[in-house]
Amino acid sequence: MFNNSTILITGGTGSFGKKYTQILLEKYKPKKIIIFSRDELKQHDMRLKFSKFTNLRFLIGDIRDLDRLKFAFRNVDYIVHAAALKQVPIAEYNPLEFIKTNIIGSSNIISAAIDNQVKKVIALSTDKAVNPINLYGATKLCAEKIFLDANAINGTKSTK
Repeated sequence: MFNNSTILITGGTGSFGKKYTQILLEKYKPKKIIIFSRDELKQHDMRLKFSKFTNLRFLIGDIRDLDRLKFAFRNVDYIVHAAALKQVPIAEYNPLEFIKTNIIGSSNIISAAIDNQVKKVIALSTDKAVNPINLYGATKLCAEKIFLDANAINGTKSTK
């Protein structure tokens, strides 16, 4: 599936994104891997770590910015959506920021993917989304519901 494909990883400089990039580069032959994140220092460090690979690209951006996502998703085959705010105690003191990133940002991912006819979006979640007792879990549960609903509302378009 990933051989000769273009894969974009949101939150690509996080712990999951770095490990997943390593797996993709070692086990598959992707045409291109795009690391999409808002942390320029982590992008710099990751660029150095994977310097021998010529098929890696790095884009600064935020999943809250729909226009940037639409630009970034052009000619992308697969998206792995790992970007999220994740710190449970911080969510309780900054609820709107978690809602903007984890819920609205996820909705933006779907819109931009459909507009760009991306083949498939794989969204990461958390065990905290099952019967959530905190805001972080609740935002991830909402994101899951949005992704599941996207298949139904997508109609005849091919994005899954």
